Amino acid sequence: MNILVINGSPKGLGSNSYRLTEAFLEGMKQTIPDMQTRELSVSRMDIKPCQGCFSCWNRTPGQCFIQDDMRQVIQDLLWADITIWSFPLYYYTVPGPLKNLIDRQLPMLLPFMEEQEGQTGSGNHPCRYDMRGKRTVVISTCGFYTAKGNYDGVYSLFDHLCGRGNYTAVFCGQGELFRVPELSARTNEYLSYVKQAGQEYTKGGICAETQELLGQLLLPREVFEACADASWGIDRNGTDTGENDSAAEKESDTLIFTRQMAALYRKESYPGRDIVLEMHYTDMEERYQILLGKDGSRVYTDGSLTATTKIETPVTVWRSIAAGEIRGDEALMQGLYKVKGDFNLMLKWDDYFGGPHPQAGRTEKAPSQKNTNMNILLIPWIVLWVIPAIHKQWGCLISIGICALVPLIFYRNRKTVYDVLTNVLVTGIAIVMLAGVTEKWMLPLSYLSFGSMWLVSCFGKRVPLTAHYSMNSYGGEEALQNVLFLKTNHILTMLWGILYLFTSVFTWFLMRTPVSSLAGLINSVIPVFMGIFTAWFQKWYPAKVAGAVP
Repeated sequence: MNILVINGSPKGLGSNSYRLTEAFLEGMKQTIPDMQTRELSVSRMDIKPCQGCFSCWNRTPGQCFIQDDMRQVIQDLLWADITIWSFPLYYYTVPGPLKNLIDRQLPMLLPFMEEQEGQTGSGNHPCRYDMRGKRTVVISTCGFYTAKGNYDGVYSLFDHLCGRGNYTAVFCGQGELFRVPELSARTNEYLSYVKQAGQEYTKGGICAETQELLGQLLLPREVFEACADASWGIDRNGTDTGENDSAAEKESDTLIFTRQMAALYRKESYPGRDIVLEMHYTDMEERYQILLGKDGSRVYTDGSLTATTKIETPVTVWRSIAAGEIRGDEALMQGLYKVKGDFNLMLKWDDYFGGPHPQAGRTEKAPSQKNTNMNILLIPWIVLWVIPAIHKQWGCLISIGICALVPLIFYRNRKTVYDVLTNVLVTGIAIVMLAGVTEKWMLPLSYLSFGSMWLVSCFGKRVPLTAHYSMNSYGGEEALQNVLFLKTNHILTMLWGILYLFTSVFTWFLMRTPVSSLAGLINSVIPVFMGIFTAWFQKWYPAKVAGAVP
């Protein structure tokens, strides 16, 4: 299959629309691996305006008297099975050079008037060539927050050229976002939908679900328009009068970057009190404050507010984090930036900001992702430690029964290797106790097994045991890529493992005293205090690394 791409953007391969076209082509190649592709960049071609002389109709039929690149364009149009028109929206229609190319297609038509089925308008001309079976795709981006209502001129043009409903259109608003590295996560997600559309197109047409995804906004209107306004670096209040606009002072790139970051604030996440985030760009010696309030965000340049959270960072580092070139947690661990004051903002960064994040905080979990559950790990052990001390036989049987029921819970929860290992160990220990081995030996051994399981997960390249369960509150699987998160859980897992090793020794001696029957109950109370410490440490340690606490 022959595919012709006509890139009508003056920016050539740097066009935002061309990013979509590349994704569409990539999807097509998945189902047509042997397709032949030709690409024409109109901005690099010599295509002069039509002179309206009609020589191509009466003097030299089918041939324009102008000697330029348009002759090759016509040959390529005849060669192609599918033609993809790629261009940005310029003043509600196609860019001027591309309109010249469209006008110069006149030699492909015959001069006679003809009524055609499905035609738009009151007149039409038959084609000089057999174009049956040829298909057309139109791909375009615009600078408005949505494509809806802004492509009337383009629709009208291609309805006349191809016939209404005889072409496929992919129109996307907020096109300038495709050149913003800091928003690559969102734009790449949209490009994946365009790729899917390309794949479906070759199979007969883009499905309704994909069409709906293509129609979604990249960012909410108010967020996009705030980012777009900030990108110009001009104080809107100073230019509203229209007088001497050229005198408006251009803001620094750092301030523009800060304003765009502020525009991503989600006011629905307002915690009930104002937050003042101060950005100190140490390499530029510029400081700006972002007030996060119930009605939205505002950037202050005079330092008049009292900051609740301060971030000290080179702007180059923060840009790299925002663009996804470096993970924020890694940069923090390397000391590339520091955080002072309330570190809670960093832990909940994604709750407050709708765009890319420094990854020191948590992110939203995919709806289909199952949570792990530490109760699945703990309950069999707690039963084994408490009930057999009251009644050995029933306690062991109940422990085995619970282990048998645990797999039924996995349809709702995600199991870990430690859940499986727990079932094996608890069942084995209970069976041995039923066989006659006394609790004096088996209870200390159970604590030793439990503690060893925690400690073993801290060695090598394993993910610490606590991380498998606490990741639910920090973005799920993504948290396991967070160096600071793993370091925090590595320490906690090590401490828990050591605690249970000491508990096994303590229990061994306790089981040889008159209060041995209370061993399980006593040892179940001690972890409560460790749990309180864990909850505190999970917040304190990241803040300590960031420099937010002394």
